[in-house]
Amino acid sequence: MRSYFRLGLMVLVCACAGPLLQAQSDAGAPSGEPGTQAAESAAAPQAEKPKPVARIADYPIQEGFIDSRGILIYYMTVGRGAPLVIVHGGPGASHDYFLPYLLPLARHNRLIFIDERGSGRSQKLDDPSGYTVENMVEDLEAVRQGLVLGKISLLGHSYGGVLAQAYALKYQNNLTHLILCSTFPSTSQMNQVFVKMKEKMPTELRARIDREEKEGLFGHGTDYEKNRYTNNYMIAAWGEGYFPYLYQNHPDPNYDPLDSGKIPWDLYREMWGSDGEFVIDGNLKSVEYVEQLHTIHVPTLILAGDHDECDPSLSQEMHEKIADSEISILPKSGHMTFVDQPKMFNDSVIDFLHPNRQKRPASAANPS
Repeated sequence: MRSYFRLGLMVLVCACAGPLLQAQSDAGAPSGEPGTQAAESAAAPQAEKPKPVARIADYPIQEGFIDSRGILIYYMTVGRGAPLVIVHGGPGASHDYFLPYLLPLARHNRLIFIDERGSGRSQKLDDPSGYTVENMVEDLEAVRQGLVLGKISLLGHSYGGVLAQAYALKYQNNLTHLILCSTFPSTSQMNQVFVKMKEKMPTELRARIDREEKEGLFGHGTDYEKNRYTNNYMIAAWGEGYFPYLYQNHPDPNYDPLDSGKIPWDLYREMWGSDGEFVIDGNLKSVEYVEQLHTIHVPTLILAGDHDECDPSLSQEMHEKIADSEISILPKSGHMTFVDQPKMFNDSVIDFLHPNRQKRPASAANPS
């Protein structure tokens, strides 16, 4: 019995000691041997180094006033890069309608929005005869000089495109690029567009507008209403008449033609005229630039909507007259191209101003 016990005890001790001796052997084994690999796999994994956090871009706004020969012109800037000055339409609107749609441009250029004299936050005049394209050209030049911008790119929309053409015809050497959006080079041609627009209206609407225009558009209603269009005319002209030419792809659900009547009427009547929306007979009658456009040699981009109030044929004519120009007619777009096709509009401007920029592959930009 005792011999068998001793034999069994020895077997038990060997069985228990084997793994312990193997572990000790592994601990002393050179790196790369099985014992080392076992130890390394058993060790706790080292913590990964934290990845650098991408810097979040900040685009502060700067605003102020430039004194243009005694008239304070409001400006607002945002973004980084070469200056891109942006002028609004109307005449008599403000830069506000560009926002937020043009903000993506601030990633590539320093945007300088201005309110033209008498409009928005800029100073108003006692004498409306001072509201002219020529004076606004000088205001624009004062902003360029006052902000020490050097050479600029200039974007004008609607009436702002008229102003941009006038600036280019006088101060072309101050420009690197010219962008003309939904605009016209000739008032007489624009008036012909309005004639055709009226002809396409439903008979009842055209008769209603004609009747209001024949009776005179000012001096009606109570005292506070007499110096603007009647509400009925604003609804008929700016609502039912204009709306199909303003928006196509993304109609503004908040559009209200009566809001369009909140403008500096003395400026509007001086420049546009007092006989309604379908004829320009104020001092803008002097805008006849077609035969001068060939003198513009700065690189020019011309944009319009395929359903634009400023008919695309006007843009095509500008393209033919300006030698170093390119044109893009945006589909499913009215006069507010940057609202109907914001990405298409902004990409067109960015590609024109930065033709060598590195673009993301289509698969990365539009993942499936």
